Amino acid sequence: MRTIERLLTQYSESHQNKTNVLIHGIAVPSIYFVTLGLIWCIPVPDFLATLNVTWAHVVAIPVLYYYFSLSGPIGAAMTLLTLACFGGVKLLLHFNIGVWQFCLALFVVMWILQFVGHKIEGKKPSFFEDLRFLLVGPAWWWMHWLKRMNISY
Repeated sequence: MRTIERLLTQYSESHQNKTNVLIHGIAVPSIYFVTLGLIWCIPVPDFLATLNVTWAHVVAIPVLYYYFSLSGPIGAAMTLLTLACFGGVKLLLHFNIGVWQFCLALFVVMWILQFVGHKIEGKKPSFFEDLRFLLVGPAWWWMHWLKRMNISY
């Protein structure tokens, strides 16, 4: 069994309840977005700022490399999600919405929802066993969409 299949199978074991799956379907991509948004807000050195590069851009490179190392389609899907997140942050900036305040508030709300989902599920979050599952969550979210489009992950 490939690593991605094993990780997604393990992750799915604690995500069987339909309410928990629905909560995760909303919270997981939201947490990915707000995490990138919070990292975006960390001040960068002048040489990066002049290139319009943020820490979120820098962090995205090894994260996307990890996803591509697991699966090409998952890596491509996560690249799309990452680009959408960057676009979302730029929208917040365009409308003068405090990015770090918005992202921090949404981060807290989404994590509370995740824990409510796991309380309903009756199983603890997978990342308590292995921190890699913090990155597997968004891949699991994409797996559902890729299956609907008949794309093998």
